[in-house]
Amino acid sequence: MQRAELVTFGGSGLDRAAYLRKDVEDQRKAAGARVLLFWRGKPLVRGDATAPRLGEIAPDSKALQDAGPLILLGVDDTGPLLAASLDRWQPDKMPESLNAFLDPSVQRHPALPDDHGFHELRALMTRLTPREAELAATARGLFEWHRIHRFCARCGAESEMAQAGWQRDCPACGAHHFPRCDPVAIMLITHGNDLLLGRSPGWPDRMYSLLAGFVEPGETIEAAVRRETFEESGIRVGPVRYLASQPWPFPASLMLGCHGTATSREIRIDPAEIEDALWVSREELMRAVSGEHPDIAPARPGAIAHFLIRHWLADTLD
Repeated sequence: MQRAELVTFGGSGLDRAAYLRKDVEDQRKAAGARVLLFWRGKPLVRGDATAPRLGEIAPDSKALQDAGPLILLGVDDTGPLLAASLDRWQPDKMPESLNAFLDPSVQRHPALPDDHGFHELRALMTRLTPREAELAATARGLFEWHRIHRFCARCGAESEMAQAGWQRDCPACGAHHFPRCDPVAIMLITHGNDLLLGRSPGWPDRMYSLLAGFVEPGETIEAAVRRETFEESGIRVGPVRYLASQPWPFPASLMLGCHGTATSREIRIDPAEIEDALWVSREELMRAVSGEHPDIAPARPGAIAHFLIRHWLADTLD
């Protein structure tokens, strides 16, 4: 797919500078170093969600007194790009919407300018530049990995951050652990002029998207597409081809977009997997994408599902 790297969170060509990860303190002191801040996975933004820019602070900012260890994201022409999460900071009031599908609340740290706030990444991901989106996705994924992998999977001892945030080492047994991302097949399943859409419980009203599921050990991507489609909808799939990928930091997946051609049409959903599935014609889907369909709203812009649906409608998958 020629336009594959135009997907959100992909394609900025960030120099991740693995050769500089041995000493993060050297990078903090380097000329031109800047730090991107996060709070509970929400990036610090300068301005508002209509025209956001990632907020960069100096490595000696007072706000970093509330932060955990620095992570090196990479370098650019100005200098090192680091990230920190304000793990210890608690705002005066914790929002009730914090764990919602799309958290509209904004948190402002007292040591930062008034026009800087922590925003939900899903709400602004399509308005960031490609470089900012890649930085935000990388940092969010790493912070989440560190949060849930504090203990050694081999012996159970508490591990320590190493290699500027790209590794955890166990002081007890010497094991090294590396950031993980979970491969997920997301399927554009077509049958003639129709596209298969599904809906999961808890999604916003009317929202339908492409079917998706985790790739299992010992399984090819193509096999995962066929298995997941059949398990969720009862539809059999023949030829499968890869289209595009997207890092998806909610919390840490790699979405593998594929096009599969259905060899059957009768839908039999597994209610333990999805809430509903249906075939939608190209014409009907165009109404949904334009906001004119009374019963169907497609995946949100920024998600690879939306990206693939748009290209299928425009006949630009190749």
